[in-house]
Amino acid sequence: MSTTQFIGNQGEQLAKEYLVQKGYNILHSNWRYQKAEVDIISETENFIVFVEVKTRAANRILEPEQAVDAKKQQLLITAANGYCETFDVEKELRFDVVSVILSPHQPPEITHIEEAFYPTI
Repeated sequence: MSTTQFIGNQGEQLAKEYLVQKGYNILHSNWRYQKAEVDIISETENFIVFVEVKTRAANRILEPEQAVDAKKQQLLITAANGYCETFDVEKELRFDVVSVILSPHQPPEITHIEEAFYPTI
């Protein structure tokens, strides 16, 4: 496993723990649909939440959430549509980003951006 994969996996695990602490129910991790993968699919009382996790080491140039560009958003939307068809979802959908910054000798910095983007028609 590469360092990038290790850091990504660590960030996803931290994000899941964070969301569970906030009361989210984790439904799926690394759910795939066609060419898209959703890092975390979770549920709140009112929403099915599709979460993209972006993890970076402390020596970053961009904030991790800035890596969720229009192409990535479209892949997540496509996967969400597939998920809704597969599981007959009746709740509203929401797209969040969880940013995880890993620094040596410091606790992880986790930022949860609810409603990070909206599907466009």
